[in-house]
Order: sequence, then C-alpha cells, then structure tokens
Amino acid sequence: MEPGTRIARYAAVCAAALLLCTGLTTTASAETHTTAETNTTAETNTTAERQATAKTLTTAGDSPMPSLGTTTPSGDGAADDPGTLADRLDAYWTPARMEAALPADASKGTGTATPASGASPAVDGPRPGEYIPPSRSFDGIPQAGTFFWTDASGTGRTCSGSVVRSPGHDLVLSAGHCLKGYAGTSPKRHLAFVPQYHDSLKPFGIFPVRSNGVYVAQQYYDLGEHAGAAYDFAFAVTEPNQEGTRLEDAVGGVRLLTGAGYYHAPVRMIGYPAGAEKPLECWSWTTRWDSDDPADPGTFPRIACDAFVGGTSGGPMLVPWPGGWAVVGVIGGYHTGGNTPQVSYSAYFGTATQALYRAAVTGAPPAGPGLASG
Repeated sequence: MEPGTRIARYAAVCAAALLLCTGLTTTASAETHTTAETNTTAETNTTAERQATAKTLTTAGDSPMPSLGTTTPSGDGAADDPGTLADRLDAYWTPARMEAALPADASKGTGTATPASGASPAVDGPRPGEYIPPSRSFDGIPQAGTFFWTDASGTGRTCSGSVVRSPGHDLVLSAGHCLKGYAGTSPKRHLAFVPQYHDSLKPFGIFPVRSNGVYVAQQYYDLGEHAGAAYDFAFAVTEPNQEGTRLEDAVGGVRLLTGAGYYHAPVRMIGYPAGAEKPLECWSWTTRWDSDDPADPGTFPRIACDAFVGGTSGGPMLVPWPGGWAVVGVIGGYHTGGNTPQVSYSAYFGTATQALYRAAVTGAPPAGPGLASG
C-alpha cells in the first residue's frame, strides 16, 4: 500500500471516529446488532439468576444493597466495612508506590518474549511498510483505569482494565495473565482498581477487589499463558470506594461485545504503561490474525498502535456505541499481547468470555490453578 493511501485510510478512520463519537452517524453491522441483542438478553438473564442467588449483589434498583457492615471478607483477608478497606488501600497506594509499581506483563512490547516451544513465528510485529498509528498521552476516561497490587515478594505490580456494565455495577475486565495469580483470598495482596488514574491521582477513589472476586477461565489456568492464549481475559468484582459508591455508579461502564468478529474500525485502544504519569490512547482498526506459532495457537484480533509496552495489558479495545463505548478486546492473547510496542493482540471474545462474565455476575465459585473444569 502506498504511503498516501495509508495516510488517507488513517484519516478516514479518524474522521469516522469523530462522526460516530458526536452522534452524527450510527452504523453497525447486522452481526454486531445481533451481538448487542444477545448481550442485552444475557444481562437480563444474569440479573434474574443474581436475584435468585442470595449471596450476590443485585442490579441497581431491584432491591436494597447489602449492609456495608456484612460484606464478604476483604482482599486483605479480614471481614471489613468496604469503606474502611478502601480507606486502608487508599493510604497504602501512595503516589510513590503507584509510580514505582512494575508491570505484570514485563515482556509486553520488549521484543524479548520467546514462544514456549522454541518455535519462531513468521511475524509478530509490524509488517514491512505497515503504517503504525501513533499513540498519545492523555488524562484518560472514567471507564478505563489500572489495577495495583503487591506480589508474593511485596513488590508493587500494575495492569490495565476497563469497567463493563453488569447487574452488580462492580465489574472490571482485564487480561488473564494480569490477574491469574490473585484468585482466592490471598492475604495482603492490596489488590484494587483505580479508574482514570493519572498524574498520581485517584479522581474517583480506589475500589478494592473482592476476596474470591477474580475470575479467570479454567482453560487458562490448565493450559497456561501460551497454549491457553485464546482464553487470556479476566474479570474482577470490586467493593465500593471510600464513600461507599459502587464502581459503575461512580464512572459508568462500557458494553461487553462477544461474537462480534475480528474486523472493527475505528478502534480506540487505551492502556497504562507502568510508571507513566498518564495513560495512552490510539485510534486504529483491528484485523484477524491466525497464529503461526504452535505454542500460542488460536485466532486473534490484531491491532497496530505505537508505544504499548508493559503495564498496558488488559487495556480495552473500544468501539463507538450508542450512548458511549463497547469493548471488543483487551491487550493480551497471542504472546500475551504482542512482542513489540507497535502491534498488540486480544483473545477473541466468544462463548468462553460470555461464560466467564456470567460466572462473575452470578457469584459462582471462581476457577483456580489445579481445579477441575465445571
């Protein structure tokens, strides 16, 4: 493709994005409309299931919220008022600690990752002459943010995420390789989500992740991050912030789209590089990538965007949607999201993603390492 053609294509994508975001045009394929209807039905069904499950939260307006004094055990391993837990985490995650947190996905974008089998894939990165849309730092959006936690050695870690609509108004979407080590009641993990984090600020407060509130697909635990690359997505159920406000009530949410195909334009990708003062955003488009690496099998959405390095994993790939945004992927999957800063991937969102979402919103027991499926 000639440079002029590439630039014209990118300009057209940006123009389309502007029109869609200002509401001047609203286009969606029949396949995407079907997806929206499916998701609406899924949310309705899971709401009914949730109402029938005594231990789970309910959709806003269906019934009163549980007493804040009788919440499930906190992420720090003790029964707590969620506001008290949020206050403790807010005090723990000082600006210095947040800035010093290391990426959970240390190999993302470094060019140092190697396939588990030792095979050499033909391409993982820009193709010769491929146009790479630029990224830019900005203050973020309320529905995207970053996780902070401490690993077994006490080192701060970070990964990106986005708030998805759910009956409990409490759900964050991320990558499986970000959160797979934090299922269960790990004490002193300090695991929390900060929406629209920037410049060491927590503009909406901090939202603890509920004990036993991390949902990663059993297939990902069983197969591992390479063979299980097609399952590299995760959900985290949060507790209210310091004021007792639920996450989605504070910041809104994006719609989760599944079964929507591989080709989307325009796509707005957002991610949080570890140690950076601000998140990155990039406008591009997704295409289909069929893995040529037997160690990382599967078919993945692929997107070209510059400068997405460690910490950006779990960041959303967003498409304009009536009333806001919909998420069609997260940075992860093939080679845990890509071996270069210029090209990223996502696990495809299909029936396995729907099943994991349903488990998270109904309060089903999370999967975990060594557990049998089902």
